[in-house]
Amino acid sequence: MAKIIIITDLDGTLLHPKTYSFEAARPALDLIKERKIPLILCSSKTKAEIEVYRKRLNNKHPFISENGGGIFIPDGYFPFPIDAEIKDGYRIIVLGKPYSEIRNAFIEIRQRLGIKAKGFGDMTAEEIAVLANLPLTEAALAKERDFDEPFIFEVDANNESKIEGFLKAIEDSGLHWTQGRFYHILGDNDKGKAVKILKGFYEKAYGRIATIGLGNMFNDLPLLKEVDYPVLVQNEGGSYDERVNLPNLIRADGIGPEGWNKAVLRLINEIL
Repeated sequence: MAKIIIITDLDGTLLHPKTYSFEAARPALDLIKERKIPLILCSSKTKAEIEVYRKRLNNKHPFISENGGGIFIPDGYFPFPIDAEIKDGYRIIVLGKPYSEIRNAFIEIRQRLGIKAKGFGDMTAEEIAVLANLPLTEAALAKERDFDEPFIFEVDANNESKIEGFLKAIEDSGLHWTQGRFYHILGDNDKGKAVKILKGFYEKAYGRIATIGLGNMFNDLPLLKEVDYPVLVQNEGGSYDERVNLPNLIRADGIGPEGWNKAVLRLINEIL
């Protein structure tokens, strides 16, 4: 029998898009704990932000931060050594570029093109709290970035050609962009590359595994491509991100944690 591994996005997926609550997913979360199924949090959030939700979920498993920029594995988690830097009790596999490099590139492109784009590095914690509907304490943690810069377009938000020009300039600079709740500029990393590495460790530990992946936005597409059972949950208003389309994609019936709960309960029962 295959060992089930679940990899999930947070915002708008396991967490409700407005309230950030995961209570609607409680039945599935309880079953995951009962069956001792690893639950991997894979988010655009920072390490500091994810650690808040690991505590709330009583989650002791590895996690992936900032769109695959870093993989954090609790030291001693796997029954074999992990050749990676150890810090704060984690073996850390770095896939992203340093935040300072990303931030400097963002500023250079913005100045060169004269496009009004604003990154988290330009904002106070108070501004991020309002923009993302976060408590101030969590908004402050969102500024503790290691690998990528979330940003928004301001005055030119409806000018598609300028937005496309900015995104092309990111690509021309050798960097990449993706989009979740916000746009992100990042290095040569994504959620899928990080998931692939973690899958290798689980296969080494357990042999045959069956992976369930859940997301809701374009930046989750690389994650969903890497799993056996890709699940797309509904966004606020009941729509699905049309840019996420795979032959074996499962579209969950419900917004955020409601759809997450239904899909996970059904898939665990089917696989087991």
